[in-house]
Amino acid sequence: MTNWLTDVFASPKPVVGMLHLSALPGDPGYDSTAGISAIVDRAKRELNALQSGGVDGVLISNEFSLPYLTDTERITSVTMARVIGELNRDLEVPYGVNVLWDARASIDLAVATDAAFVREIFTGVYASDFGLWNTNVGEVSRHRHRIGAGNVKLFFNIVPESAAYLATRDLSSVARSTVFATLPDALCVSGLTAGAPTDTQSVSIVKQAAGTVPVFVNTGVKAENVADQLSVADGAIVGTYFKKDGKFENSADQSRVEELMSAARSYRAQAAA
Repeated sequence: MTNWLTDVFASPKPVVGMLHLSALPGDPGYDSTAGISAIVDRAKRELNALQSGGVDGVLISNEFSLPYLTDTERITSVTMARVIGELNRDLEVPYGVNVLWDARASIDLAVATDAAFVREIFTGVYASDFGLWNTNVGEVSRHRHRIGAGNVKLFFNIVPESAAYLATRDLSSVARSTVFATLPDALCVSGLTAGAPTDTQSVSIVKQAAGTVPVFVNTGVKAENVADQLSVADGAIVGTYFKKDGKFENSADQSRVEELMSAARSYRAQAAA
């Protein structure tokens, strides 16, 4: 039910800021000279910019582990747990985790770090830039139950980035069957890649099909379109816009966070009036 959003985020139409971690051990871009301490230091700066800028929540992901795996190496989630442990005393807003792109590893990390939610690809079969991308939501759901993660909310990205659904099914049908058969806590609708615009019509189609399940717009949200997106969606996940100069690879810029959050709060106040 959509009312769980305010229980978790204490805000209607929440905006969740992405905290993109630097490349981790084992990743092609990992800086072994700078080591883990450099990853932690950057993450702390990112967290400060996001929280000081006013986000309603934070989603911590290994965004710079490019190219991503669909069955991640153990060192990835182990290192993420280390970094989140370092951030723990500074975390002031609800937070989630995403081990790209491994649903089981994401849920394991959520349990280990007391994260409130997970965003992942839980359903479908895709032709992707990472090869043939398959999922097993039944097995993952049972794994969630076995490790006591029933309180961890699951955000299902039903329009994965850098991938296309192999079956010929319209978006409304995908959303309806996902809600009926796999019991998501929320659905996410994305553009082609991080930062790419998400078609508002697509968000509207999913929203109409999702019933009481909350729908988040997952990419391409900006200060100038956040009101339009939140007029349809139940929340937004924002990463690239919050970066300096709006570039994916840059660090978070508090002034850009403040700009978008000011627009989001203005919209929410008008909607509540």
